[in-house]
Amino acid sequence: MIDHVVLLRFHGSVTAESIDALSHAVAALPERIDGVEAVRWGLSTSPEGLEHGFTHGFVMELRDEAARDAYLPHPVHREVADQIARLCERVLVFDIPS
Repeated sequence: MIDHVVLLRFHGSVTAESIDALSHAVAALPERIDGVEAVRWGLSTSPEGLEHGFTHGFVMELRDEAARDAYLPHPVHREVADQIARLCERVLVFDIPS
């Protein structure tokens, strides 16, 4: 299993509706891409104040490294990644094997 952690810092002009649409696109990934086992999306609620402007994020559970390697170039992933690129000024991605 690989936890694919993605943190998002949106442009200041991004609307709540655009963020909501992105959250739905991300939530649909397990249904659309084999090997994506689950996705959890959310707004940071950390009281520590260490987000450095990253307000939202998601954790995706990928079956294994082969699933991750197939996910990255997948056309559906590319659609969501393009949407993220349009909406965000910064994106942080971190993969953690378990």
